[in-house]
Amino acid sequence: MSKKIVVTGGNGLVGSQFEGNDYIKYSSKLFDLRNTNHVDSMFRKLQYEPFRLDGVIHTAAKVGGVGGNMKYKGEFFYDNIMMNTNVIESARKHNVKNLVCFLSTCVFPDDVEYPLTEKKIHLGPPHKSNDAYAYAKRMGDIQIRAYREQYGLNYKSVIPTNIYGPNDNFDVENGHVLPSLIHKCFIARESGNDFEVWGSGKPLREFIFNKDVAELSRWVLDNYNEDEPIILSTSEEISIKDLVGIVVDEMNYKGKVKWLSDKPDGQFRKPSDNSKIKNLLPKYKFTPIEDGIRETVKWFEDNYPNIRK
Repeated sequence: MSKKIVVTGGNGLVGSQFEGNDYIKYSSKLFDLRNTNHVDSMFRKLQYEPFRLDGVIHTAAKVGGVGGNMKYKGEFFYDNIMMNTNVIESARKHNVKNLVCFLSTCVFPDDVEYPLTEKKIHLGPPHKSNDAYAYAKRMGDIQIRAYREQYGLNYKSVIPTNIYGPNDNFDVENGHVLPSLIHKCFIARESGNDFEVWGSGKPLREFIFNKDVAELSRWVLDNYNEDEPIILSTSEEISIKDLVGIVVDEMNYKGKVKWLSDKPDGQFRKPSDNSKIKNLLPKYKFTPIEDGIRETVKWFEDNYPNIRK
């Protein structure tokens, strides 16, 4: 009997990168993961398929940038805590032994000694700009640790840094920083207006290509078995100003970049320590950010206007 892996958020930024016959990909159009009955129905349906369910990679989430996290705190908390709770619990009830749950670097405390490591998640409150989302994601780690201890399940979590790539959500108001910048730059180029960017450009961020995240999380599903989450990161910081410069070059934008200094920067930096994944996979080559942005911009241009926005 063949083995299959369920991927939640199958049409999303990471879920869309799992390709091949090994995967069954579900999106919110098929099942509302906030609804316990919907999630149970999803797993019950799989019991009657002619294959063995070998694990779950839970990528589905309600995500956004600084603006979205500040404006919709209640929605971000409820949607994420319900999705994680339902998927993890229903997987347990239906005897799924192997699961990977996606957390976020937002889970880390605002006031913490850098670099971020897997041991520092619960050492203090997260940054106030995304605290509701961060607490909901932290509970995924708590639930997994509890289930491992009580039920002996091989459930684990990954903490990717800022993910980007083809099939992202390019919402200019509430999306993550890089896809929002790409869409804003496109609009400015096509309209002849200034390219307006929130903040000072000084904050530093780490980015990881979605194809890399998919490869690494599948490896984690098959090979990693620890209580502690594992950070998926290049551990290479880039300023928002330099990031904008790459986007401008790749989109061939010739206009003016206008920095909106009255808008929030968000957390100044949150460098991570990727030594665990590097020690486990010392030969793994991360996609350079210039190459990843080039591929993302090409995908955006090729698929516009039929993109998530």
